[in-house]
Amino acid sequence: MTDATGGAAELTATERRRRIVASVAEQGFVTISDLADRFHVSVVTVRSDVDRLAERGDLRRIRGGVMATSPSQPERSFEETATTHSAEKAALGRSAAALVRSGSTVVLDVGTTTTAVAGALCRRTDLTGVTVVTNGLTIAAELEPASERFTVMLTGGTLRRMQHSLVDPMGGLLLERIHADLAIIGCNGVDPEAGVTNVNLPEVAMKQRMLAAGRRRVVVADGSKIGVVSVAHVCAVDDVDLVLTGASAPPEAVEQLRGHDVEVEVVDAAPDGIRVLAPS
Repeated sequence: MTDATGGAAELTATERRRRIVASVAEQGFVTISDLADRFHVSVVTVRSDVDRLAERGDLRRIRGGVMATSPSQPERSFEETATTHSAEKAALGRSAAALVRSGSTVVLDVGTTTTAVAGALCRRTDLTGVTVVTNGLTIAAELEPASERFTVMLTGGTLRRMQHSLVDPMGGLLLERIHADLAIIGCNGVDPEAGVTNVNLPEVAMKQRMLAAGRRRVVVADGSKIGVVSVAHVCAVDDVDLVLTGASAPPEAVEQLRGHDVEVEVVDAAPDGIRVLAPS
């Protein structure tokens, strides 16, 4: 809840601390006084919150303020995450692929969910003349069977083995020179306050360039990533046009996202196809 001036005076301690973590994740470093002003509480209260959060490892106290910690878990490889939430990812892939029209240009990010999008695009035999620009080697390989109908362009750049991705240096030159109809990116977290976040820093700049290149911007994230804050900020939630997620997403977090003026579609994998769950 907020007060009449738009502050956060009536927030519970739990919600205030969650938003503190989100703010620190977004900005990297925040002073104690800034947090006190933002949440309309005393410096003493913020220090107590920060001490509790630091004890839990959610952030790090330093002289003059607080900063984000390193990710609590190391980055997992593409192969490790490919089999997690696989049914949701397949459903999200089909739903995102349904947004693509013949003759359009699509920027497609690296990741296991976006690879599911590529597979669904490949199976859409009605599509022709589609150009896909990607920094993912797995994306390009997935689309190769459709190369007679699609033009597939790799961004170039430096190879990251963990995700089979291409990043800086030299990774973003192509993206800065195109205007795509649709940009589809993956991530490690989507939070109402912290926005879209990612576990590894090298791919953040590529995601940002992809979003800038797309006329319509879509985030695909299975339900386990909704309400989660990772270490590196990609963009605010209102910088994207659509979040596609799965039925395992926490309903409260979904409604909070919708309260930030972002369209959220919760996609359920049904035996006969895709069922989009209507907003509650």
